[in-house]
Amino acid sequence: MRMTPYAILLSSLPLLALPFEAAAAILRHPTGTNVNSQGATTVFITFGGLRSQVPVEATWCGELVPAAPDVGSKCDPATIFGRLPIRFDQSRLSADGTAFTDIMSIPPSVARRAYQAARSGRNSSFFYVRRFVSTSGGPDEYVFVTCKLTGGGARVPLALLDVRLAFASDAPLLSVERDAVPPPLQAEISYNGTGRLQGRWEVVLPGDEPPSGRDLLPEASLPAEERPLQRRYTQVERFNVFLPPTGRVMLPGPDPKKLPTTLDGLHQVLLRIEASDDKEADSDLAAVGVGEEVVHSGAVAGFPLPVLRYFVGSVPAGVALGAFSLLAPSAGAAVPSGSPLDFSWTQAPEALLYRFEIADGEGKEVFSALLQQGIGSYRAPSFLREKGTNGKLRWRVVVIGPQNRPVAASEWREVRWAAN
Repeated sequence: MRMTPYAILLSSLPLLALPFEAAAAILRHPTGTNVNSQGATTVFITFGGLRSQVPVEATWCGELVPAAPDVGSKCDPATIFGRLPIRFDQSRLSADGTAFTDIMSIPPSVARRAYQAARSGRNSSFFYVRRFVSTSGGPDEYVFVTCKLTGGGARVPLALLDVRLAFASDAPLLSVERDAVPPPLQAEISYNGTGRLQGRWEVVLPGDEPPSGRDLLPEASLPAEERPLQRRYTQVERFNVFLPPTGRVMLPGPDPKKLPTTLDGLHQVLLRIEASDDKEADSDLAAVGVGEEVVHSGAVAGFPLPVLRYFVGSVPAGVALGAFSLLAPSAGAAVPSGSPLDFSWTQAPEALLYRFEIADGEGKEVFSALLQQGIGSYRAPSFLREKGTNGKLRWRVVVIGPQNRPVAASEWREVRWAAN
């Protein structure tokens, strides 16, 4: 760690002059990791020993300085490379508040700045610093993980950097006749590291509860206690392939004959990636005092995996192929009173988030929800039936782009409840 003159001065002071520095108690594992010097990197990190503390911002920088009168070492403001984007923050506190699972997603822009600094003669390592704030009036605590610049090969944790799903079809929204066979599909995956990629293909059938953003994350992106809680859907096929340290693979989809086409309506194909045993991606819970096991986190990702959709039957009227559109329920559709309130829409490439909105007959908003990119459906709460005017509501979806700005919006569409 390169120390600034101010840091050298502080380090020469007696230990009693730095009481909070000596009291640092939050542990982390791993304490250091190899990262790709030419692109993104994602790493699973466990923090332990929290005492009425909550995590706040995460920062990358080239040098550290003592955080006194707070605890630990913080970033030198003059060497900050970037901050963790909110859309990549998949961190989660444990139920008892003593442990914190962090998914460190280093953007390529941060890696480039660190690489340029190393080329100019600075240290080839940089730092990821998490700040924890006390909820009981204590000092802030800063905890860092050392990031060592390397290539993106075998010594970097196995992590997914980008995933794209596609059918072998030019249609933006695939429509399949009942009992017909859909075209083949595949996943184009960019990654760091090397190891086994294992998992399964599943299909969300019409009427199933839609997956949440946490359901769409790879298993390795979740804390160990949350992994068994992901929703499971109709399994179509499993896979287990070896990924060489080349950074890119085309994963064939399941046998198209196994994709269900017996029910009319929207079907969603899910790529479910399971955690693999990758030494570079392991996190030792015993090392931070929050368990006894080693959590395997090979094939981690800092984003929900995309969903591939196909319609069985004809595409609903009013859907503009190639454009952002609402799918179901169709305009003026009557939803049976005992049926769930399921809404769906096509995907917009420029979206970072979707804002789902419901208004009453007078145009007053009665409900809204934010959903991540890749999620194109939502099951609304049943109490909304009581919010309608004469049994009717209107709904739409707004596409949210960079800087939290709306970039597109669907038309308002009416939905009503059928009589019992």
